[in-house]
Amino acid sequence: MPFDLFEVDKEIPERKKHIYIKDSKDPKEHIPACNTTTVPGCMTERGCAFAGAKGVITGAIKDALHVVHSPVGCTAYAYGTKRYPTTPDMPNGDKFPIDNFNLKYITGTDIRESDVVFGGMDKLKKCILEANKEFPEANAIYTYATCTTGLIGDDIDAVSREVAEEIGKDVIPINAPGFAGPTQSKGHQVANDTLFETLVGTKEPPYTTEYDVNLIGEYNIDGDLWVLREYFEEMGINILSTFSGDCCHDEIGWMHRAKLSLVRCQRSSNYIAKLLKERYDIPYIKVDFFGVRYPTENLRTLGEYFGKQEEAEKVIESRMKWIRPELDKLKEKLQGKKVWVFSGGPKNWHLPEPLEEELGMEVVAVSTMFEHEDGYEKIKERVGENTVIIDDPNSLEAEEIIEKYKPDIVLSGVKEKYLAHKMGVPCILIHSYENGPYIGFEGFLNLAKDMYAAIYNPVWKLIEFEPEMEEEISVKNESEEEAEVSAGK
Repeated sequence: MPFDLFEVDKEIPERKKHIYIKDSKDPKEHIPACNTTTVPGCMTERGCAFAGAKGVITGAIKDALHVVHSPVGCTAYAYGTKRYPTTPDMPNGDKFPIDNFNLKYITGTDIRESDVVFGGMDKLKKCILEANKEFPEANAIYTYATCTTGLIGDDIDAVSREVAEEIGKDVIPINAPGFAGPTQSKGHQVANDTLFETLVGTKEPPYTTEYDVNLIGEYNIDGDLWVLREYFEEMGINILSTFSGDCCHDEIGWMHRAKLSLVRCQRSSNYIAKLLKERYDIPYIKVDFFGVRYPTENLRTLGEYFGKQEEAEKVIESRMKWIRPELDKLKEKLQGKKVWVFSGGPKNWHLPEPLEEELGMEVVAVSTMFEHEDGYEKIKERVGENTVIIDDPNSLEAEEIIEKYKPDIVLSGVKEKYLAHKMGVPCILIHSYENGPYIGFEGFLNLAKDMYAAIYNPVWKLIEFEPEMEEEISVKNESEEEAEVSAGK
């Protein structure tokens, strides 16, 4: 059967349509049900629409101040959740005065019960003005609606317009409260649409070249962007704008001057690429830089587009001559190891083939929290027979995956990491990384090294109780209790 119901889901049989076992004989349309509200009764691992907007899209912008209109919990959730490092360099040659400003500071309105009753718009305005006074170096302010303020109907657009006129800066309202969609994917779309309509076409770059590109869906997780930038610079290609890793606010305003858009995260940012094509006729290419084959193919495609094939080959050759021997050594250790890939979106189809082709690993399970139909079609194409593909897995299902499919390592987010560790399985963070960058040729080598170090770490031999031992102890304790009762104690 192509669809499977886990043992833990017997009370919620609706979950069966979300769990698919790869069978190449099945019709193409056989994929997990997805992009729907979580089945009631599941302890979902998903993020909300607000997390998708702030935590992914805008959180990497290095010179913007973020004001979250919410109770303190949502504000705290928006702080320091991703490793989006930045440089101080600005396009005009200046230096931004605060290092990693986007990672260090977040502000919020701390909505209370009285604000819910009487409205929080005055509080929002006061908070924005105070935050701007505290951080005058910020070049723009982004404000966010959340579930509470969205439900009571606070008009953050009106407040943002009013304050923008008063302080002479862009104040950008992002209306993506948590309930706006079934997953954080809705927040991606709202932020893409808002930034396009509000900013694109409003600024001009300091200079342009014949080889300007927008790098879209690249968030510089632990330095990914800087790896790709080095490749492009060696080829003579200029990254005019990034969306939004190590990005300044003004960069988004001049995205319309690029000659080509490269879309790396094809789940979170394909929206703005399509809008740039529709309004400014900027073509876009979907790219993938994980592993070895994908970077090679995409650099060659980029070189062919700009007539820089020779430069592309030099970049490829310069990396492969030193990473290939290292990968071959690691393959000897990782060959046959089972891996479960549990990522938010596109890494689920980016990683399976490189792991199997380059390292000889077996991908036994792939799962994602917010993928859409087109993503699952790609996943299905790229995983092997009998691989389990799961949409929006819950914590109990995660335990069953580990027990049933016995992965040697899990590539996931932080929420799943400690569950895996408690079950004696190493886990590498594939969202925010362990010791990245993981992109490109050298990034894939970093990932292989981290997987090797995690799998062969001697700590896994020091686990005090194996599951069988715990069961034996439980039975023994029950027998002792029965004996005590019989003795009248």
